[in-house]
Amino acid sequence: MNTSPPPAEVSPVAAGIRCRCPRCGEGALFTGALSLDVNEACEKCGLELKRIDPGDGPAVFAILLLGFLMLGAALIVEFEFGPPLWVHMALWTPVTLGMAFGLLRPLKGLMIALQFHHEAAPVRVDKG
Repeated sequence: MNTSPPPAEVSPVAAGIRCRCPRCGEGALFTGALSLDVNEACEKCGLELKRIDPGDGPAVFAILLLGFLMLGAALIVEFEFGPPLWVHMALWTPVTLGMAFGLLRPLKGLMIALQFHHEAAPVRVDKG
């Protein structure tokens, strides 16, 4: 008989943003510090992580979020200061790239954690 207490509920949002295992909240989700490659399994609890695939979802959310933020910021700068076009290019290109790369890991971790939390599975079409 197992007398150990049940595992504490791990918040999918906290685990995803921290890029941790969605089941235990402790194991690393990705293979390296800057990598987007998902580990085969959690080193703490053994959850098979490779089977959880977020697809293009993180990139789509990053594009939509950054498009909204960067366009709004560029319009504010344009109407407040009216800088030449080269200033916009010099300012917004590195900011957008930096934010895009900074958002991809937490968004991918969040999508993986939410898929695990909601027990999402691929859709199977019955062709019968």
